Amino acid sequence: MARPRIHDTLIVGAGFSGLGAAVKLRQAGVDDVVIVERSDRVGGTWRDNTYPGVACDIPTMLYSFSFADNPTWSRMYPSGGEIYAHIEELTDRHGLRPLIRFDTEITGLSFDERAGVWTATTKGRKRFAARTVVLAAGPLADHKLPDIRGIDTYRGRTIHSAAWDHDFDVTGKRVAVIGTGASAVQIVPELVKTAAFVKVFQRTPGWVLPRPDVEMPASVQALFAKVPAAQELARQALFWGHEACAAALVWNTPLSGLVAALGKAHLRATVKDAWLRRQLTPGFTPGCKRMLISNDYYPALQRDNCKLIDWPIATISPAGIRTSDGVEHHLDAIVFATGYDVHLSGPPFPVTGLGGRSLQQEWADHAEAFKSASAHGFPNLFFMTGPNSGPGHNSLLVYIEGQIDYAVSAVTTILGQNLRYLDVRADTQRRYNAAIQQRLTRTTWMSGCRSWYLTADGFNASMYPGLATQYLRQMRQFRLDDYHAVAHEVRARAVTSTA
Repeated sequence: MARPRIHDTLIVGAGFSGLGAAVKLRQAGVDDVVIVERSDRVGGTWRDNTYPGVACDIPTMLYSFSFADNPTWSRMYPSGGEIYAHIEELTDRHGLRPLIRFDTEITGLSFDERAGVWTATTKGRKRFAARTVVLAAGPLADHKLPDIRGIDTYRGRTIHSAAWDHDFDVTGKRVAVIGTGASAVQIVPELVKTAAFVKVFQRTPGWVLPRPDVEMPASVQALFAKVPAAQELARQALFWGHEACAAALVWNTPLSGLVAALGKAHLRATVKDAWLRRQLTPGFTPGCKRMLISNDYYPALQRDNCKLIDWPIATISPAGIRTSDGVEHHLDAIVFATGYDVHLSGPPFPVTGLGGRSLQQEWADHAEAFKSASAHGFPNLFFMTGPNSGPGHNSLLVYIEGQIDYAVSAVTTILGQNLRYLDVRADTQRRYNAAIQQRLTRTTWMSGCRSWYLTADGFNASMYPGLATQYLRQMRQFRLDDYHAVAHEVRARAVTSTA
């Protein structure tokens, strides 16, 4: 097989983070960039999620990159379709399409220590080689049906929220929704409009707060287009407003009680039935699981054609769902608003680093990286949304922008100093993660509730235990001393200078 051309940087994934990394790399003078995308379009999760009612639960002026603002958002919380259109526009505005290899799925990634080159293999047997790699696939890129007994016996239609079946018309149908998380609270209000009956199967109620959604007047859009500083001011106001929420959502403080009181007040104001309110009252600290933002979920549950079921599911039967109280619910379709192959142990393909070490094996118990961006033994490889980079109170795009800046600093150092590789030092990574796990013990995520943030044994490799400002500050500090740096020479010598 012919040896592939060696690129400066290979980016895996053409969602927000992959495209943003490409933009910033090119702005930093790194032009030899290739992006591999397994789908035929850009967009990531906003391409895949097209379920009824899909929208962002973060204000989109904050759920966008500071270097790629959109002055014409139609609403404070626009639909998923509008966000996807923004991603398409970002791709074209920055001329990224020629860099993307669509319909290209990575099956393996391995590092050649002698050459300082990563080689990616694909399903189509094509190979890509690069001196540096940015993994930008995202932790929720792959959906799957949950492991429920009897699921293979069901004779009706099964639909996952991340792969909506638009050919199936729910009009006049009996539909179940399994899950009551962020997707479900958007789907249920849409289904009750046309379905004959909707049954919502709840394992754990979540904290629901009203969504302050408003239309963006044409005058405001025009102002933002003419005076970008005005939009930046609005963005900063939203950022600091969300940043203040950390005191209530990241740590259990008296402000957490205030959020709980607001959630209960919203529940009392919108749900009249006392028993239904009891069913919908969470038993965990706000912030321990993802907060839900909705104005129409509670009203939808009170429609005549909707019923909340909180009995545990015993099995799925050929006719529907059988709950532990012995009732069999006959259904035409089951919507799974839950179930993801969350990549807490690395990407869904083997990654082989120095000395043949396997990222999947090293992360089998729990994932660990330095500043969520670099893993010891896997040089010149940089993660987007890596271990312990998740926010509980602010926009994920804010955190990703910090990760992009860090990766760009590392990549330009490798290329600029002609280094064979940079490998984060084991002791540096160990100290960093010990501090992270110690800080996590004081957060709401570790207060006892079950969530996808945690591994089966309760280890938190997902969330960052602090403020967005703290996270961004650490990502602005790229220090060569944190890495073992090897020069790109016949006889490599350690580089000891600092950057």
